[in-house]
Amino acid sequence: MSTHVAVLVLASALVLPATAQNSEVKKVPARYTSPASGAEMYKAYCASCHGVKGLGDGPVAEHLKIPMPDLTNLAKQNKGVFPSVHVTAVIRGEVGVRSHGLQDMPVWGPVFLNLNNRQEAAVHMRVSNLTKYLESLQAK
Repeated sequence: MSTHVAVLVLASALVLPATAQNSEVKKVPARYTSPASGAEMYKAYCASCHGVKGLGDGPVAEHLKIPMPDLTNLAKQNKGVFPSVHVTAVIRGEVGVRSHGLQDMPVWGPVFLNLNNRQEAAVHMRVSNLTKYLESLQAK
């Protein structure tokens, strides 16, 4: 099995079940990470598509129909202000993003809820710390 195929299979195992929009989300294959570490969560849940540095060049990105956005330019695209409220809503699956099509990006809110025994406070911490980590990746 080639490296690209292996990466795609692994990412699919994490992504496809996480995108389920119904009660079947209860069985979450995503590995547990610390809710306190935005960097650890990004590496575990986002880097395969968005790339280690957030440039949209993750190993799975080339296999997707829609190019991954460069997450380091979010503030630049928003007149120099990082759009934390919007980023939080995207991570939770509360708003769609054109480049994500019809919720192609995993909706992490339900996944995080299941990782933390349905404790909303832990989900809030995860999303907040992941959002802060994305803010730290912004181009200067």
